[in-house]
Amino acid sequence: MEKILQVKDLHVSFSTYGGEVNAVRGVSFDLHKGETLAIVGESGCGKSVTSQSIMRLIPSPPGRITGGEVLFQGKDLMKLKEKELRKLRGANISMIFQDPMTALNPTLTIGEQIMEGIIQHDKLSRDQARKVAIEMLNLVGIPSPEQRLKQYPHQFSGGMRQRIVIAMALVCRPEVLIADEPTTALDVTIQAQILELFRDIQKKTGVSIILITHDLGVVAQVADRVAVMYAGKIVELGTRQEIFYQPQHPYTRGLLQSVPRLDMEKEELVPIPGTPPDLFSPPVGCAFSARCPYGMEVCDKAYPFKTHLSSNHQVDCWLQDERAKKSVSTFV
Repeated sequence: MEKILQVKDLHVSFSTYGGEVNAVRGVSFDLHKGETLAIVGESGCGKSVTSQSIMRLIPSPPGRITGGEVLFQGKDLMKLKEKELRKLRGANISMIFQDPMTALNPTLTIGEQIMEGIIQHDKLSRDQARKVAIEMLNLVGIPSPEQRLKQYPHQFSGGMRQRIVIAMALVCRPEVLIADEPTTALDVTIQAQILELFRDIQKKTGVSIILITHDLGVVAQVADRVAVMYAGKIVELGTRQEIFYQPQHPYTRGLLQSVPRLDMEKEELVPIPGTPPDLFSPPVGCAFSARCPYGMEVCDKAYPFKTHLSSNHQVDCWLQDERAKKSVSTFV
């Protein structure tokens, strides 16, 4: 498949009173045309920082992108000037943020906010931009769009506001859409509607989606591939089927075991013991070692090599070493 976006060895840190936090530590992945890539993991693992770094939206200070490349259409976004980035944001790569209420300006009508991007990037007149805005509201399922354009954010429900935010992100027909926890603040009924909307929009527009979430139920419904993040690194990457049915990293297995399932009524959830490591001084070896039931001495001394289990499936874990497989055969 054609690669539309490539992230290579991305490093991001934040300067604080307590020292420097290494939030993202060498993240690499590709996004293919027309696919949905989900990035999952516990809160604080670096998911949102990674997504915002792609568009260089990390506030500086205190944040700094200290290394890596983000290639889009042959251009390294890390080297572009701010003026070039402004042309690209919204037009080629767009983003949906977590809370739709804070993403919308309460003092402007919905129409003004949707039309702003069209006028800025497509250089259309206000009448032309209004027609496009109406078409986009129809696409995301807002009834009576001509009337709703004149209304303000507080006049919409949470689900409707999220649809409006999606419309704003898609109005210039971007090639890449980054959705940062787009369903977190919504109840399950509205969440299902929004996920169905994502699938429908992707079929109609062919947009490539990076979905940031901690909800594995959402991942199971919409993702083509899944990247599992822990302590600023991607520890496992594979297709949805490989991650859910053939997980190879203990952290991935821990995440799956901690999710309630309808077919396991009498079994208790299995939490992951311990807490994530201190990223002021990240561990030399595997960051999950202290919480891992299969931890070995080597795990603390050196970071594991990347093992390619298939063309799509890769994992960073010492358990893939042939010597470990003989002693921990129940896992691998």
